[in-house]
Amino acid sequence: MLQQEKKTDYNSVIGFALIGIVLFWFLNNQADIVESQNQAITEQVEASTTSPVEVEANDVSLESSSNSVSSDLQEVYGAFAQAAAVEDLSEKIYLENDLIKVELAAKGGRVTSVYLKEYQTYDSLPLNLLREDSSRFDLTFWSQNRRLQTSDFTFESTASQFGDSESVSMRLNVQEGKYLEFVYSLAPNTYKVDYTINIIGLNDIIQPQNPIELDWSVKIPRQELNKDNESMNTSAYYIIDGEVDDLSVTSDDSERVLNPDWIAFKSQYFSTVLTTKGLFKEILLSTEEHSGSENYLKTVNASTEINFNGGSQSYAMEWYFVPNHVKTLKSYGIGLEELVPLGWSFIGWINKYVVINIFNAFENWGFGYGVIILMMALLIKIALFPFTYKSYTSMAKMRVLKPQVDAINEKYEDKMKRQQEMMALYKETGVSPLGGCIPMLFQMPILFALFRFFPSSIELRQQSFLWANDLSTYDSILDLGFSIPFYGDHVSLFTLLMTATTVLQMKYSTSMSPSNSQMPQMKYMMYFMPVIFLGVMNNYAAALSYYYFLANLITFAQQKIITGMTDDSALLAKMEENKQQAPKKGKSKFQARLEKMMKEQQEAKSKK
Repeated sequence: MLQQEKKTDYNSVIGFALIGIVLFWFLNNQADIVESQNQAITEQVEASTTSPVEVEANDVSLESSSNSVSSDLQEVYGAFAQAAAVEDLSEKIYLENDLIKVELAAKGGRVTSVYLKEYQTYDSLPLNLLREDSSRFDLTFWSQNRRLQTSDFTFESTASQFGDSESVSMRLNVQEGKYLEFVYSLAPNTYKVDYTINIIGLNDIIQPQNPIELDWSVKIPRQELNKDNESMNTSAYYIIDGEVDDLSVTSDDSERVLNPDWIAFKSQYFSTVLTTKGLFKEILLSTEEHSGSENYLKTVNASTEINFNGGSQSYAMEWYFVPNHVKTLKSYGIGLEELVPLGWSFIGWINKYVVINIFNAFENWGFGYGVIILMMALLIKIALFPFTYKSYTSMAKMRVLKPQVDAINEKYEDKMKRQQEMMALYKETGVSPLGGCIPMLFQMPILFALFRFFPSSIELRQQSFLWANDLSTYDSILDLGFSIPFYGDHVSLFTLLMTATTVLQMKYSTSMSPSNSQMPQMKYMMYFMPVIFLGVMNNYAAALSYYYFLANLITFAQQKIITGMTDDSALLAKMEENKQQAPKKGKSKFQARLEKMMKEQQEAKSKK
């Protein structure tokens, strides 16, 4: 992909050159003064009202007198001028266990990177949930009628160890015994970081009549090969009273959320979660698309207020930097497993209590994921075999009755009379025209459940099988170099195999059911549906196409077995026996309504 050519800003170059000349002249003159007067001169850099002034001094500390702080710093930061004078050395502090590595920056005292050690990006780079230059976590407060932000200050860090847990204190010192502190603690073998905000002795410095604003923003980086699919699974989520909801995944969105237990910035396979229960009454969440970017998906924002009533106060929260793995999320006991989109209502229930348990059982036995999917297909198709058997025996009965149905069609020209005779025949022989369709409907929830399960399973991420390098995304055997509408810019072999077997299976089913073969729309459906599947599934997870391909093969094999087991002569004899034994009854209510409807239609036509 062509990258945009970088343009040179000549005005900026000239401006920087002039500034450099002025500074060179100024520093040389200052050096002469130092040499002649033999005293230290503090170099002051001009400050704006939107960024802190950097002061170079020997051993600038909080114990220094207020005279050592420039008047400009005093003007901008007031009581926090001493903290603003602390030099930013771009210091980084780390909390680390076997699962994650959390990077903390002295500037702003915030989390700037989180690496998940067991995972990589689609292009084999370390997987980082946050990036310093595209994320923000700020507290904004008022002090002496000045609006200040924690991102303007350099925090002093202190690391400590409590048993197996590591802890880092990031402190913004104002005066002796007066400070703002962020404390981060990480225990072994967890994705959770305990987070506490301590406001100590600042009641006369931070104005309590103005709430402290908390702003959290993340430009969520791309991690997966299929950026469009990943973006469709990226948004802001929250939970209230055990119910999880989210902002729109298809467009920019915003929502005011009242009293959530936690909020999450979620992508397809990873989430960053902050617990908020009992701390914030209202949170404004918003999302913004980045459709033109190849490196970022969306910007997700959360804004709220912390009630500060003066005095010393602490606010305890928890960060979760987690893979969207159901078992891992469930282990924390706060409903994080709802971040995995397993489907609504009955579909989600099938995935939670049936499909996942089957998948995990095979996984625990040590099978490869390609084999696991094969075994799942076999097990599910065997479990559904009674429905399949009933469906195809019903089709066989319809096939055996075809000569009698044809005779009725030839004998009666009147459509209503023809329909009446057919209904009577079906009733006497114990055959239901819908008997081949209804049992198949019971299989649809399973198909829908698996449609949601495979693309959501992080277990399949970057797991290879045959020619597929990653079962969680599409298996491209040919990159076209151009995009075909509704299809894409590549060719997925598993999707082609699934489509071919779908056509084969539908043709065989149609040939086995005379009622279907007599319906012209079925002929179009036999080719239309596979074409739709071809376009939709070409960009979906290879695991899903692979499963449907296997399911088609198994279904076709079951059809052949059932057909081989069926004796048409014995079946016809049985139906004739049912016909002789069937009691002669009057018309059913359904037949009466059908006749009345057809009669009304004929009368309407005759009037025209």
